[in-house]
Amino acid sequence: MFRVVFVVSAMVVSLLVSAAPSAAERIPFQRLDVFELEWVSDPQISPDGRRIVYRRNGMDIMRDAKLNRLWIVNADGSDNVPLTGRDVSESGAVWSPDGTRVAFTSSTENGAEIHVYWLANGKSARLTQLDRSPSGLSWSPDGEQIAFSMLVPEAAPVLVTPPAKPDGAEWADVPRVTTRMIYERDGSGYIETGYNHYFVVPAIGGTARQVTSGDYHHTGTARWSTDGGSLIFSGNRDADWERDFANSEVYRVDIGSGEVSALTNRKGPDEAPAVSPDGRQVAFLSFEDRTRTYQVTKLRVMNVDGSGQRDVLADFDRSVSGLVWNRRGDGLYFQYDHHGDTRIGFTTLAGKMRDVAVNLGGTSIGRPYGGGSFSVARSGRVAYTHVTPYRPAELAVVEARGSEAALITAFNEDWLDWRELGEVGEIWYKSSLDGRDIQGWVVKPPGFDAAITYPLLVENHGGPVANYGARFSPEIQLYAAAGYVVFYPNPRGSTSYGEAFGDLLYNHYPGDDYQDVMDGVDTLIAAGLAHEEHLYVTGGSAGGIMTAWMIGKNNRFRAAAVVKPVMNWVSKTLTADNHYAYANYRYPGQPWENIEGYMKFSPVSLVGEVETPTLVMVGGADQRTPISEAKQLYNALKIRGIDTALVEVPGAPHFIAGRPSQLITKIDHVLAWLAKYRVADERSGDQ
Repeated sequence: MFRVVFVVSAMVVSLLVSAAPSAAERIPFQRLDVFELEWVSDPQISPDGRRIVYRRNGMDIMRDAKLNRLWIVNADGSDNVPLTGRDVSESGAVWSPDGTRVAFTSSTENGAEIHVYWLANGKSARLTQLDRSPSGLSWSPDGEQIAFSMLVPEAAPVLVTPPAKPDGAEWADVPRVTTRMIYERDGSGYIETGYNHYFVVPAIGGTARQVTSGDYHHTGTARWSTDGGSLIFSGNRDADWERDFANSEVYRVDIGSGEVSALTNRKGPDEAPAVSPDGRQVAFLSFEDRTRTYQVTKLRVMNVDGSGQRDVLADFDRSVSGLVWNRRGDGLYFQYDHHGDTRIGFTTLAGKMRDVAVNLGGTSIGRPYGGGSFSVARSGRVAYTHVTPYRPAELAVVEARGSEAALITAFNEDWLDWRELGEVGEIWYKSSLDGRDIQGWVVKPPGFDAAITYPLLVENHGGPVANYGARFSPEIQLYAAAGYVVFYPNPRGSTSYGEAFGDLLYNHYPGDDYQDVMDGVDTLIAAGLAHEEHLYVTGGSAGGIMTAWMIGKNNRFRAAAVVKPVMNWVSKTLTADNHYAYANYRYPGQPWENIEGYMKFSPVSLVGEVETPTLVMVGGADQRTPISEAKQLYNALKIRGIDTALVEVPGAPHFIAGRPSQLITKIDHVLAWLAKYRVADERSGDQ
């Protein structure tokens, strides 16, 4: 049994009624439309709930870059204006406790600095002149100080002192010496030597004073105690913190003395603390680390001295994040994913839970991943990013209890009203392996005609500890506009279905998740939405792994596009920027201790079976799935005489579509490759 349901968001319909063009006036989504996209992120509602500062994001076609500026709007949607009017990047807005000021970070010629905006007179000023960029701003309860995190650099290690070179001589650069285990990060490159520490600075400007010390990293937003005498934060101050990478604790640091005390002590992450309004309790995120592929993050509460730790929502089988106390201090707001939908929930400390809002997200511009954020006023009014399959994130407001959510921005209506988007439908079907319910989504081409045979394109999600959902995706819409029925599933291992479902990939990835995807393909064939002779497949990162695995397991697909894959778990684990994070969590032991096990689940072991014409694509600066992984697939297929091409996107990290033109060229190359193998009778004639 299966069902496919195609729906249109009621909130979107209400916006379109007044001036929607006719179907004949609309055209499908276009490549250059990517540059027209705008979306909201990081909405911060004022303490009194009357105004919201948010990040307005867009694309710059001349600089081929994403733009982000802070705007401010009344909670009813009126008086929507730029916060400062400065033509520079602005982010990290946070309201002062009395709601009279907004602190934020903004770029300068020498890096980011802390700025403050005064609502009374509409003026802003830079508060700092820092050596490195600050992050995680947090106001003291009296509004007199701002805490933040910043890197304190150290001299890089050297092994030798080179001889003095003659005046005017041009010698080669000296070697770079690395002694750290964690020394590079995809998208950032080589990590500068040093440690992140917490600082405090007067809210009217002045000298920033370092609060923490030691050879440990202190990142994330620190929370003030209600007396303003200490900061509560999460980190890892264990002596062997590099190897004990999955562990963290909640700590308190005295502002005056710098003395640090641990409030938690157990194996696993204790992180993201939130202090209750009366200062007596601390909520935080946590789980007991059992060294598994997926473990649900729990909501825990303790007394401010670390005593009385207990689970809230102990039986809730979803990971939670984004903790915010209510005004009375007897409950918390949070966000979580359920069946591919990100939601805002509220729970009392006794564990009585209810949903506040659904369809949170829309900030992952590219593919339909989760994300988004929210904030809460003292009254319980909530501001959040709202997404539908047909619009990226807009700003929405919902009251604490029972009210309808109201969209207060509509940044894309001026042009998306004139586009015919592919209709997005939800599908549920049974796994042929064990009868589990599997969820996915199907997108029809614009102007879909049931009498026509369309090609089916499977789009596998990354992670694999992640999920797709009914969220706007320019990549998916471009595939649909090219005439494909697009199928994107959440096979086993995906999040938002509970810990047991997500952990089915432990020491078995890729594995049965492959069959879940193929069961979806067969379901769509049986439903008449796909045809056995017109199947195509793609995916990036973990989706690239899945795509490579699928074409090694069968020859049912006419063509494939494998994007930024892992082909060999041994080489991936020992060369990637996060090389330290795989052993035991995915496969038992280190690669040299379990060569056979690592190779068993490496797609390179199946390349001798691949007959599918395959495009291989990777970012030229990818450090998460290094370019050598993609080359293993390309080189093997060339040796075997299988039609293939290698596409390297210059300068792109693992997020291969980080710049607008990169998103476009990614889709262009995939579609061009698949077009070589599209047969002429897909629509009873050439399409």
